[in-house]
Amino acid sequence: MRRITRSHMLGSAFVALALGLTTACGTSGPGAGDDGPGVEVWVVEDATVNEVVQTAVDTYSENAGIEGEVVTYVNDAYKQRIQVALGSPEAPDVFFNWGGGNLAEYVKADQVVDLTEALEANPEFKEAFLPSVLDVAKIDGSYYGVPMQGVLPVVLFYNKKVFEDAGVEPPATYDDLLDLVDTFKKEGVTPIVLPGAQAWTELMWLEYLVDRVGGADVFQAIAAGEEGAWSDPAVIKALEMCQDLVERGAFGDNFSSLTSDNGSASTVLASGKGAMYLMGTWELSNQIENNPDFVANGDLGFAAFPALEDGEGDPAAIVGNPSNYFSVNSDSPNTQEAINFLVESMASDAYVEDLIEIGHVPAVAGIEDKLAETEHAEFTTFTYQLVSDAPTFTQSWDQAIPPSAAETMLTNLQLVFLGDMTPEEFAEAMEATQ
Repeated sequence: MRRITRSHMLGSAFVALALGLTTACGTSGPGAGDDGPGVEVWVVEDATVNEVVQTAVDTYSENAGIEGEVVTYVNDAYKQRIQVALGSPEAPDVFFNWGGGNLAEYVKADQVVDLTEALEANPEFKEAFLPSVLDVAKIDGSYYGVPMQGVLPVVLFYNKKVFEDAGVEPPATYDDLLDLVDTFKKEGVTPIVLPGAQAWTELMWLEYLVDRVGGADVFQAIAAGEEGAWSDPAVIKALEMCQDLVERGAFGDNFSSLTSDNGSASTVLASGKGAMYLMGTWELSNQIENNPDFVANGDLGFAAFPALEDGEGDPAAIVGNPSNYFSVNSDSPNTQEAINFLVESMASDAYVEDLIEIGHVPAVAGIEDKLAETEHAEFTTFTYQLVSDAPTFTQSWDQAIPPSAAETMLTNLQLVFLGDMTPEEFAEAMEATQ
């Protein structure tokens, strides 16, 4: 399941997401205690992150003299459970969400507390977060969530040895990328690894190319449901560029049967059969797990997505998963305690240090020195700087638009990559979902 895969983080303490459902005992609704205020926090099951959250809840509860509780769910179970729970007496005080379009659905239903006033009243807290990440929880000019774990931008990984053998450097521009496609084809190496059996990996190419061609506002119009947004010339151009890459042989002949599951695509890169791989920063953990020598030998390279010289988009803009977020249930009887928990915990030194300890790159400012001391310091500092310098951090499209539209988008995108649907037909089909 793709979203579970994306929640893996880099570092030696990585673990797979649990498959079972864990619930807390002795609670019948928001707040953990019946004799006074409390804070009940719902999260998606991720053993390392949940331990950090549990520590934060325990610390806050003890300091505030209240009851605190963490309730965990596996990914798919959580999606259904939180939708049913919000608006009922069974809802939590604080709940996990993916920000962007996912959070916007709760905002439209008046199920989330507007945190803008709390952020303005605590400027040090607000300014602690990287703006491009915090803004993913900004809906119609107001903030409804705060980052609760690390950042996951999409970057261009590459095999350093393959590049050295070919006498080339990672691409700075899109023209450089096209030249590398020709170079590696001549070398008998698949230029770009693409697990096309899973459409979300193809989506990363479309996301970046649309951003580079037309700028971040193009997708913002799509996410806002503006009429004609899917037919924007930048979308059509980016889809044409995707098809051009296929026709050039950039992804090899069998990309449609390759999967990222079980480390298959990662191994193509590590083995030297592939030169480049566009993937989220969780790829480091995949390589550590599946090809540890590749990482230990220093052969895993990484770079920002190349600039498009004649594009309107900012070359420093990035796409991916900005973070996951905590929001406050608007029907909670413990609203102030819930807000206080976020303000006092989510950017605290202890919480940030705990995230770094489990391999995350927290979405907070001024942590360069702490990241420099981590096991994979070169990568964590690269990731942090990439996000810090980004004017925009566009959320993965399939998380930013409604689920039904996302399913249609992914299905049709595979057809585009296979040459069975034109860019114009894709845009027309997506316009019908608005």
